[in-house]
Amino acid sequence: MADELMLSVEDAIEDSGLDIDYESAGGVLTLTVEAENSKVIISRQPAMLQIWLAARSGGFYLNYHDQTWRCATTAETFETLLNRVCREQGAGEQRIFDHSNS
Repeated sequence: MADELMLSVEDAIEDSGLDIDYESAGGVLTLTVEAENSKVIISRQPAMLQIWLAARSGGFYLNYHDQTWRCATTAETFETLLNRVCREQGAGEQRIFDHSNS
């Protein structure tokens, strides 16, 4: 499930047209928001059954429950959290995951 999530992030970035580069290696997906050259790090934590997301605003731990990755501290879904931290780091108002057109 974590691998599928990582691939969905890559696909969503490609589809969004945002100026965000990404690099995947060893279970870690590094996003670079080009406007401010800031990083968002997403990593699989198989032993903990979690996804970890690191951003300027802090570190977030996500658990998989009811077919959704959800942040343990903010209760945001993964998509909502990623959209928010990327916006805060200079990606603008456009979203990586935009479900309004689906």
